Amino acid sequence: MLKPKIFRSFTFLLSHHRHLQIIPTSAATSAAQFTPQLQSPNPIKPVNETHLLRVCTILYQQQYSSNQKIHNNLCKTPFDLTHEFFLQVCNKFPYSWRPLYKFYEFTKSQPHFNHTSTTLNKMLDVIGKSRNIDLFWEVLQEIGRCQLVTPKTYIVGLKTLAEARELKKCVEIFHLMNGFGYGYSVEILNKVVEALCRNKLVEEAKHVVLKLKDWIKPTGVTYRWLIYGFCDVGDVIEASKIWNLMVDEGFEPDIECVETMIETLFKNNRYDEALKVFQSMRVNRMCDLGISTYRLVINWLCKKGKLGESYVVFEEMQKRGIKADNLTLASITYGLMSRGRIREAYSVVQGMEKPDISVYHGMIKGLLKLKRASEATEVFREMIKRGCEPIMHTYVMLLQGHLGKRGRKGSDPLVNFDTIFVGGLVKAGRTLDATKYAERLLYKKVEVPRFDYNKFLHYYSSEEGVVMFEVMSKKLREVGHFDLADIFARYGEQMATRDRRRNRTTES
Repeated sequence: MLKPKIFRSFTFLLSHHRHLQIIPTSAATSAAQFTPQLQSPNPIKPVNETHLLRVCTILYQQQYSSNQKIHNNLCKTPFDLTHEFFLQVCNKFPYSWRPLYKFYEFTKSQPHFNHTSTTLNKMLDVIGKSRNIDLFWEVLQEIGRCQLVTPKTYIVGLKTLAEARELKKCVEIFHLMNGFGYGYSVEILNKVVEALCRNKLVEEAKHVVLKLKDWIKPTGVTYRWLIYGFCDVGDVIEASKIWNLMVDEGFEPDIECVETMIETLFKNNRYDEALKVFQSMRVNRMCDLGISTYRLVINWLCKKGKLGESYVVFEEMQKRGIKADNLTLASITYGLMSRGRIREAYSVVQGMEKPDISVYHGMIKGLLKLKRASEATEVFREMIKRGCEPIMHTYVMLLQGHLGKRGRKGSDPLVNFDTIFVGGLVKAGRTLDATKYAERLLYKKVEVPRFDYNKFLHYYSSEEGVVMFEVMSKKLREVGHFDLADIFARYGEQMATRDRRRNRTTES
């Protein structure tokens, strides 16, 4: 077990015409369980888009009119009121509570339509996004009185109130629902904490957990999500405090929690503290260490250039009989390449049974760091020969290696990116923008905007782009740029349609 005193060193880092009737369920329902959602009496069928448009137009144009006027106009409009129709209306007004709430008031006058948890939660979410907290709180209480509360209700409620910094109401929701017979549930608390931490609302999640401690005792899962949340926002100090609190209460951090803490420390350049956590695991819980933990540590050590320490960890992993996966070997390969030890890197790759794209990316990235773009392109060709298809990231890395991150810089103005950029603005009819950039280049020495290779490749990922890349590759070969020609030609082939691929296979 990881003892508190081993991790105490982290504390210094500090840390439609008819009245809607929402029918409540039987009073015999257990207070500790949620009411099961009833099946809709209306079969699910497609919504008539014309009717939906008419209804939404009335709601939008008359949202400030009286309820009676809106109800009269809606009653004159033919449409089939179903749960799906109500949800579609919600989707039409994702951030406007008034039209939706007017429609909700209308549905309450329809005796043959009963709301479900799904429809009410959807409406609650829209009201929350519009930040009408008073109405939000009224609807939340109405859902509780109707016994239609689900875990989703808690999540929507807490997330909305936390974003609005209504911390008192965040805690009061649990007391409110307890008054409606739902009780205090640690499972629900954990789901709420998870949702808040995933949305970077970890401070609010911590406040809820601590304020409810007398009614709901936190578990290891609760603390794990809090640690994840603080690590996700980069607050290592608070994450360390939660870690120590977790250990003091007798909970042992699981391996995922440990890995999250180690990775966060590495990301914050706290290598010594990260290695202390890893060492404490090696001393006290060696049996819990697996390939994922070793891979994480090796990857960051290789990024930092600490190959000696990464080899020690790698050898320990092998002695324990843990076989290295491709991701681990890819980290080793990149570390060797980036330090100029190319032969050793190639020997590691040659010893692998079936290298995947992560290994080739490690080699390409390392060679590009050494300004050896031509050799990186050779690795790209070899990767294709072995049946490993490149992805968008592969092309972006290679193009940046050949052309630079801002675009090509060269003595020849015909192939200089600055000239091409300004010339392109002139051809597009944006002469004023071109003049501005030309003046900045001449007098202020301001560089043109960084060329976005992702947007460039994504924009031309079409049939039109296929033809363009074919022509581009031919012209590049004519002027001797064979590496760039192969890169663009391969990307054009990948972007070909399914029919073109099928035809090319048949011809061959």
